[in-house]
Amino acid sequence: MINGERVPSAEAEIRQAQVDLIPSDMIQTIEVSKAIKADMDADAIGGVINLVTRQAPSGLRVSATLGSGMNMLREKPIWLGNGVIANRFLNDKLGVVLSGSYYDHKLGSNDAEGTWNDYDDGYYPEEWEVRTYEIRRLRKSAALGLDYAFSAQHKILVNAMYNHRNDWENRFRLRYLVDNEPDATGFSSGNEVRRQIKAGGPDEDCARLEDQRVSSFSVTGDHLFMDKIKLDWSAGYAKASEERPHERYMEYRVKKQDLNIDLSDTRNPYFNLVDNWEEFSLKEITEEHQYTEEIDTKGKLDLSIPFIEEGKYANILKFGAKYKKKEKERDNNFFEYEPVDDAAEDALKAQVMNHLIDKTNDDFLAGDYKAGHFVDPEFFGNLDLEDASVFEKSDVLAEYAADNYTADETITAGYLMFDQRLGERWKINAGLRVEMTDINYKGNQYDENTDEATPTSGSDDYTNILPSLHARYDFDENTIIRAAWTNTIARPNYYQLVPYRNISEDNEELEVGNPALEPTTSMNFDLMAEKYFKSVGLVSAGLFYKRIQDFIYIQKIENYADPVSGNQFDEYFQPRNGAEATLIGFECAVQRQLNFLPGILKNFGVYMNFTYTSSEADNPNLSEQVEGDDKIDLPGTAPVTLNAALSYQTKRFFAGLQFNYTDSYLDPDEMDLTPGLERYYDRVTYLDFNASYVVTPQTRLFFEANNLLNQPLRYYAGDRDRTYQGEYYDRRFTAGLKFDL
Repeated sequence: MINGERVPSAEAEIRQAQVDLIPSDMIQTIEVSKAIKADMDADAIGGVINLVTRQAPSGLRVSATLGSGMNMLREKPIWLGNGVIANRFLNDKLGVVLSGSYYDHKLGSNDAEGTWNDYDDGYYPEEWEVRTYEIRRLRKSAALGLDYAFSAQHKILVNAMYNHRNDWENRFRLRYLVDNEPDATGFSSGNEVRRQIKAGGPDEDCARLEDQRVSSFSVTGDHLFMDKIKLDWSAGYAKASEERPHERYMEYRVKKQDLNIDLSDTRNPYFNLVDNWEEFSLKEITEEHQYTEEIDTKGKLDLSIPFIEEGKYANILKFGAKYKKKEKERDNNFFEYEPVDDAAEDALKAQVMNHLIDKTNDDFLAGDYKAGHFVDPEFFGNLDLEDASVFEKSDVLAEYAADNYTADETITAGYLMFDQRLGERWKINAGLRVEMTDINYKGNQYDENTDEATPTSGSDDYTNILPSLHARYDFDENTIIRAAWTNTIARPNYYQLVPYRNISEDNEELEVGNPALEPTTSMNFDLMAEKYFKSVGLVSAGLFYKRIQDFIYIQKIENYADPVSGNQFDEYFQPRNGAEATLIGFECAVQRQLNFLPGILKNFGVYMNFTYTSSEADNPNLSEQVEGDDKIDLPGTAPVTLNAALSYQTKRFFAGLQFNYTDSYLDPDEMDLTPGLERYYDRVTYLDFNASYVVTPQTRLFFEANNLLNQPLRYYAGDRDRTYQGEYYDRRFTAGLKFDL
């Protein structure tokens, strides 16, 4: 959330917002709530993170950061800067804070990925890709915060934020399609090799542009009547959008190729490179335009009334209501361009042969792969695809009809909450929240047999009654035990609810949406003990348990007889409710400045948190057709996470080393439970370093080093040594100057 409200998503198929749209230097405070109360939105099974933007200080403040750095993969400079100016006016009644941020980063990745199949001699990659990404990310952000105090009892706050991130991307993809399983020596005949370039039009610098924007505006009022009755209200508007104009692909291929596959290292299977462009022929040229937007309009009202204002039995009754309307739309199109005749295709091939670039990199991080030659994206981006004398343009409805949709979701909520002290040590919070959801979705049913799209619609409404109970016991002012019983929800992703039908004749698959999906619900128990130190530190330990109902999974049916079309499909996919899951875990944390040690050792500080989670879920793909266990780990849940930091600090110097570890877990986004080929997100280990030096009371030098262990994004198939994907980004270094007046 930003300033207490959930951020809309620029992504078409999910609810999650892109956090990298929000610069960290625009944020003043991060609030974390592990167990929510009744006055908070209930769609938070894992808790709530609230990003609070900067507020005006008590006096004039002028600060700025200027820096640069380098991404070692691209060896291109990074440029960054931000500034804040704030002050109070009108006898301190009006506070104004204006902040801005700029970030320009040329990054990329080396990537190898594929899909696996089993055969008599084990497993082999039926598809394998070697990818090189070259990206420029430009992010510009601005925020304005105003607060005005009419009196000590009445105050209004205004917050506005605008974030704009452009990603220009070129991708070079070498793809092996293994149509016949290899023999014992790794030889396979009759296969296909493809070379594809992703680019953009001349207006996008010949690179695919992903233009993401998030803007938000909110007004909040805090009022106190009769010195005890508190009234809070807020109204807000937010919009997120993503546009990809003129996204172009050009792909050439060569068929009936003999391939030698080296499977001695299944982390990096190797293929004999096919780079003879004389043998390649044009497969396709396409261009598409994608646009997604989400608009949130919301308002809420909270009223707090104390019955006993002070003392051992002080209490407060709080109640309120909230209204939120979400509007989501995706509007894509897709065009294919074919040379008008053989002469035009031959002329294009001659031009292509004169505009090839070698993307082989001897230091390719994803393995010892030779990428070979690809079409120059500058040539492709400047190609006039609208020239009717060269290209025939076709509107390919199959590629986008079922993707387009509109969605309207209205959430009306009300709550009642009571805070009660019970003597010197006990505090109790009991609450009840009711959320009513009404949804209407429109999509398309595409039939490849007729090349037609038929509009479809769907709607649903449901009510969730969500009680909660929190208890706190203070052993003393520095030792606390907390316990909570809460009930929370997770609404389905937008696209899962769209009543679309997507029929793929090539793959003989049918994909169907489900407007009747219910939200996932979770009953949560939390127990936490905390001990705070006067020297800024703590020791904490806790237990948590979640019982999850209506876990959403993708139902897969083989040899499906479709009652709508009367056709038989090899595979049928639809999101469904029904699976259940339980999760139990232990967490602990230690933070302490070691000021009790002698000499320079007292300047060291340590921080560590550790979480162990055991989870179990019904196997949603278990059927007579698929063998396997009836229980699986809950997808997306890592058994172990560990974060640790060591710092050294004096009055002028600070240095910190941060370590992060997350264990592997089942991928919830592309869940494949085929025995032996289950899709796992691999364990990750990050190591980062940062340091700063105070030159004067107003100026400070800083240095940051990220991803020192060159941790890849990696997925594996059943066995950690069988790679689904390994994408490497290399190390990143930045340094600069901060000043604060």
